[in-house]
Formats: sequence, structure tokens, C-alpha cells
Amino acid sequence: MKFSRLRADVLAGLTTSFALLPECIAFALVAHLNPLMGLYGAFIICTLTALFGGRPGMVSGAAGSMAVVIIALVVQHGVQYFLATVLLGGLIMMAFGLLRLGKLVRMVPHPVMLGFVNGLAIIIAMAQLEHFKQDGQWLTGTPLYVMAGLVALTMLVVYGLPRLTKVAPPALVAILGVGLAVYLLGLPTRTLGDMAHIAGGLPSFSLPQIPWTFDTLRIIAPYAFLMAMVGLLETLLTLNLTDEITESRGYPDRECVALGAANMVSGAFGGMGGCAMIGQTVVNLSSGGRGRLSGVVAGVMIVLFVLFLSPLIERIPLAALVGVMFVVAQQTFAWASLRVLNKVPLNDVLVIVAVTVITVFTDLAFAVLCGIIIAALNFAWQQARQLYADSSLERDGSKLYRVHGTLFFASTTTFLNQFDPANDPAQVTLDCRHLSFVDYSAIAALMTLRERYAKAGKHLRVLNVSERCKKLLKRARVQAV
Repeated sequence: MKFSRLRADVLAGLTTSFALLPECIAFALVAHLNPLMGLYGAFIICTLTALFGGRPGMVSGAAGSMAVVIIALVVQHGVQYFLATVLLGGLIMMAFGLLRLGKLVRMVPHPVMLGFVNGLAIIIAMAQLEHFKQDGQWLTGTPLYVMAGLVALTMLVVYGLPRLTKVAPPALVAILGVGLAVYLLGLPTRTLGDMAHIAGGLPSFSLPQIPWTFDTLRIIAPYAFLMAMVGLLETLLTLNLTDEITESRGYPDRECVALGAANMVSGAFGGMGGCAMIGQTVVNLSSGGRGRLSGVVAGVMIVLFVLFLSPLIERIPLAALVGVMFVVAQQTFAWASLRVLNKVPLNDVLVIVAVTVITVFTDLAFAVLCGIIIAALNFAWQQARQLYADSSLERDGSKLYRVHGTLFFASTTTFLNQFDPANDPAQVTLDCRHLSFVDYSAIAALMTLRERYAKAGKHLRVLNVSERCKKLLKRARVQAV
């Protein structure tokens, strides 16, 4: 590996570690956990997925989407049950990857991807607004002006530095530069230490102190499954986005297995569960991180901050980190989706807007599910409308129907309406050369059509069924001829 590539990955990883800190601390606090649990989870998950995952350049850590779903569990049953949930959730993730189900992400339509990206960009930006509050109240006066000024200065450096030089990642220069300016000028502004103190030791191995019984499994299993599904979904969608940005191909099944194993290790060492983090991934990629080393450096730096550098790290002004994340939100948002709103079908616009709004106001998993359902229903409707039939009278007095299209649950009514058993001759032929049978509804429609002709005292003959359709009909014990 070239020195320039190593240098770029190291600097990108260092920059990403600064972006991980406030997010992981905040997510731990949201879940009513010790902030060190968020940092331990970020260290373990980020490092292991970077080493063994299927997508170099992608950053994983203690994610907010997974923290939100376990708040009730922590409040009702405590931290030990939460750690057991992380272990089980990791096992589910590993099983998902080993069963090679990662390819299912290909079924997510592009409009859903756009809505997912836009929704998360808005969430990232809105999350930064919390730093403009103190004790639940919005900042006013001098503290507000200092905070806003430092945020603006950070964003100015991030946007402007690449025009002058590309020697170092602009986000890293902005964080260190603004931090140094605040220290030298003695500016009164909130720092990372105001969120939480991060000094601590190495995580230690300890299995959750819970009764390993079926009753415990009944408590943790629903939360573990939900955590796993949310984590897998966000990870696979972020992997797709990373593929697009880097113009390279990742391996989703391998990423699922690595993520599951990393979660299990994190749970065994007292850390939070986690998954891919789109904001930190964008920070890493925009800082030049493309290899596994960038993720490893980001993870290792987190534990170094905890062990040795907490006095310095806690002095970093929150304004600098907020400014970087505002830039990340701007870069994450798919602005091109706004420019094509009047150029794409209305149903695709509906999917983009729906997924964006639902992501912001509910959660990612529900938003993506809704988007897929809307897209699938629209696809089914469009396919059903395309089914049609040509008919002609043959020389022997029989009638020939040639049906074109796909026969499935949404098109069965249209299919049956093409025929006229009451007025057709005694012999009718259905040519399926251009017709595809997809599901049991298609078989049921064919059986219904035969019954209608039989009741009318007429015979329906079916010809030119494809081999795939013959297998489907044979399985259902329906004769093709």
C-alpha cells in the first residue's frame, strides 16, 4: 500500500473518531446508559467491522437508531438485560449474513434509498440543534452568539480549506483549529466535557448477570430481533450508499456476519450495540478514508481518548463538532432528488417524500418498510394494467386467445375479464406464449376460467406454457393442456 494511501486513511480515521465521540455519548445518554458503554461499543464495533466487514471505508458504532428501540428495556429491566439483548441481537445478525440474506437489500427501490438518505440528513442536522440548548433552554445572548460564530467558522474552514490545500482533511483542521482558538482566546463556550467525562479503563469481559432461562429469553428476544433488523437495515442501506460514493462494490453478507460478531463482542465487554453510521461514514469518505485502516484508526482512537487523552478531548468545543456535522448533513442530503421531482413519475416522488418524512418523525425501519410497500403496490398496479389479450376465430370455428403480460394477484380480475365463456364457441384455446404465471392467484385464476367454460359446456385448451409456468402448475396439480 502506498504511503499516501496510508496517510489518508490515518487522517480520515482520526477525523472520524472526533465525529464519533459526541454521537456515541449522546446515544448512550438517550438510552439511559453510562456514556462509557457507548464509547466501548464504538471502539469494539468500529474496529472489528473495519477489520473483517465487507465494506472498507464504512464506519460503524453505537448508533442512535438502535439505542432508541431499547430504552423501555433498560428502564424496566436494567443494564444486564440490555447487554444480553445485544448478545442475542448480534447472533441474529450473524445468522442473517450466514444465510446470505444480505442480498435482499437489492429489493429496496432507488426512491426509497433517496428518502432514507434525505431523512437521515435531516435527523443529523436536527440532532445538532440540541447543542444550542443548556438545561433544556435555548441559548441566548453572548453564549448563543459565540456558539453560532464558532459553528459558522468551523463550516467556513471545512468548505474553504480544500480550495487552498488538500494536505489534511478539512474537518480535522477545523476541529483542531477552532479548539485551539477557543483555548487561546478563553472563549466561554460548551465543550465535550460538559456532555460527560470520558476517562476510564479498558473494557473487561463479563457475561450479563441474568438468569439464563426461557422467561429471560421471552423478555429480550423481541428487543433483540428489533435491534437486529434496524441495525441490519441501516447498515445495508449505508453500504449501498458507500458503494455509490466510492464506485466500488461491497459484500453485504460478510458485513452482516462481521457486524453480528462485533455486537456480540461488544455485549460481552459491556458495550452498546451498534451498526453502520451514515454521518460518520460520510465524514470518513469525505476525509479521504477508503481502506480498512481508516475504520481501525477511528475505533482505536476512541479507546485511546478514554484511556489517556480525556483531559484534552474534553476541551474540544461542541461548536466545532456541530459545525462538522452540519456540513455532513448538507453533504448527505440527496439534493439531486429535489431537481428531479418534476421529471420522475408521481409515485416515485410520493415514495421519496413519504420515506423522508416518516424517517424524521418515526424511525428508519418503519419508513423503509412503508416506502417498499408503496413502491411494491405501485409496481403491482402498473403490471396489472399491462395485461391484455388478442382474440381471433379459427377456420375450424374455435376461438384463440393470446394473452400478453404477467398473471399474478393484482391482474387476475383483468385476466378473467378478457374472456366471454357465455358467447364463445365450444372449443377455446388459450395461447400462453406471452403470459407468465407468477403465484397461486394466477393458478386459481386459470382454474376459475376452466370452471366457467366447463359450466357453459365448453372446453378450454391451454398451449405454449413456459417450463417455469409448467412447474408451477404441476406443483399445484393443474394440467397445462
